[in-house]
Amino acid sequence: FSKKYVFIPDSHRIFKYIVDDPALNFFFYKHVVHIAPAKENFRLYLDPVLNLEVGRDLSDSAHRLLYSNTRGFIASGYIGNKFYFESMFAENQSILPDYLAQNANLTTVVPGQGRWKVFKTGGFDYAFSSALISMQPFKNLNVQIGNGKQKIGNGYRSLLLSDNSFNYPYARITQQWFKGRLQYSNIYAALMNLVPAAAKQDPNAERLFQKKAASFQYLSVNPTKSLNLGFFQGMIWQAGDDKNRQHLNAYYFNPLIYTNLAKYGLNNQNNILIGADLKLKLSSRLTLYGQLMADDLSNTQKVGNGWGYQAGLTYFNALGIRNLFLQAEANHVSEGSYLNPVGTSTSQAYAHYGQNLAYTPGNGNELILIADYKWKRFFTNVKYNYESTFLNGDNYYAVNLVNAKIGYLVNPSYNLNVSLGVNYRMQNFYTFKALNNETSYIYVALKTSLYNLYYDF
Repeated sequence: FSKKYVFIPDSHRIFKYIVDDPALNFFFYKHVVHIAPAKENFRLYLDPVLNLEVGRDLSDSAHRLLYSNTRGFIASGYIGNKFYFESMFAENQSILPDYLAQNANLTTVVPGQGRWKVFKTGGFDYAFSSALISMQPFKNLNVQIGNGKQKIGNGYRSLLLSDNSFNYPYARITQQWFKGRLQYSNIYAALMNLVPAAAKQDPNAERLFQKKAASFQYLSVNPTKSLNLGFFQGMIWQAGDDKNRQHLNAYYFNPLIYTNLAKYGLNNQNNILIGADLKLKLSSRLTLYGQLMADDLSNTQKVGNGWGYQAGLTYFNALGIRNLFLQAEANHVSEGSYLNPVGTSTSQAYAHYGQNLAYTPGNGNELILIADYKWKRFFTNVKYNYESTFLNGDNYYAVNLVNAKIGYLVNPSYNLNVSLGVNYRMQNFYTFKALNNETSYIYVALKTSLYNLYYDF
């Protein structure tokens, strides 16, 4: 180390400054751009968005070099204390492991990141953006307008509304009452099916896709300091007609939870999903959580009713070890969940851009085990998933996944980190043994971990 620095073992920061060094201070602690005029109530931050990852799949007989090359930026800031804004854009080129490439080819979407065009041989070129403005006109009211994702729940997965699918335009209105013990949110969103928007397409124009509207309500109540209860209603309204026109009635804007359920029921052409969640703090370290979901209880689907449940436990500073986090989660989602309502002529699935709005694997049973440990800026994370998926009422395939990585947090201001990891996946088909496949992907990455990607399916 330079003589300007002394290593402090018991400090949360690796370096303690003796003489200020702007270059190292900038690299390890500061935003790339930080504008805060002394006499103005204004702040602006500008940082890179990176995912520079390279590795190999040891199970790939072709021995291809796999990589992701993501470059972009994120700008965020405050105007006063009641207005926040954020904008992010990223351009990507990727050569993906086989199971992800097969999924992207099948759906025409890179999971969670939008449509792609061909890049080199077997590669994917894609881009995505997000933005939001958040306004707090009153103490008890927050309004967000943006293009992004929403997640409701306390678990690794959500059976109600997840950040699994691609970004979409939305407006979110949140009210808080009784010192925050009651919170109520209305979310209105514009979604898309990746099917032609109209019966006749103009060959000289950009292809348009079918639109559909969605509305979500979520009521969160804290009866005690240790107990939180949540109640949810989600609704996918009838998609656009053969000229891609939406015919929304006044009930779309109805802000009252469960009243649309009373009017339409769970088996209407407007696809309704309801649910509830729970979070119970057992101690300062242990928290129990869970969800219940119902999509269609009429039993008219060939594969039966649509319903699911989740149960999980988190353990902070586990086993008396500071910064050791453990989590266990079990999920069950029946095969009849998130599908088109019976009798609908257009796609009313609980989905956007061909991806489920909620549970990432779609249906089945799942066990998730997570261990995460941090020491100063060093970290290690291990996650195990076991998934069993159904098809036509029978077990179709099972997947075992192990994701493990070690790394170092370079700059906490925009979560820049470097890591070395391995993703192991074994997919075993119950009937079609010839389709069994294995992935053993080892990689090194430099990335800004600012958003979630779910490749564990």
